[in-house]
Amino acid sequence: MLFASTFKDEWTIDDYPIRTWFQRVPDSPQRSRLKLIPWTASIINWPAMSGNGNTRTEAIEALRKNFDQFKTGKIKLPRPGSKVPIEFAPNHRVSQHSGLAKDFFRHILDVDWAWISDKSSLWDFHGDETNEELVGKIRSFYGVDVSDIANGNLADIFDRITKSGSGMMPNPD
Repeated sequence: MLFASTFKDEWTIDDYPIRTWFQRVPDSPQRSRLKLIPWTASIINWPAMSGNGNTRTEAIEALRKNFDQFKTGKIKLPRPGSKVPIEFAPNHRVSQHSGLAKDFFRHILDVDWAWISDKSSLWDFHGDETNEELVGKIRSFYGVDVSDIANGNLADIFDRITKSGSGMMPNPD
């Protein structure tokens, strides 16, 4: 694909090497909003470009849709067959709250460490149908109500906690 792509200036999804695979979905007795999807299609050497589906065809169509969406937003596509580096989302806002974030991980999310970006949310850390449990922990620990932050964005939550003056000081209640 890499060699063939040197003779073209414009590429389509059909110019890229695609890999598909099936992963058996175990029966889970636990209820969760997160559902495993058995088929994945991805462009080889492009880690972030993939699609999922219940069938191989659905996964390829999802990949095609993601590719087309990416193509409309970018000036230049990577050459087919070339290795595409992973791009991380910006973390400027959350990095302004590094001390609070460490405290938040331990006391609210019950994890020792996590890499988060400005787009990370409470939804990334559980499979429940709502954020209610974590919102309750935040209210109890920091004395701050974040129930109106429906998307659970951590940067917004950190800003609210900092603005309230709670910082890393737990609510004595």
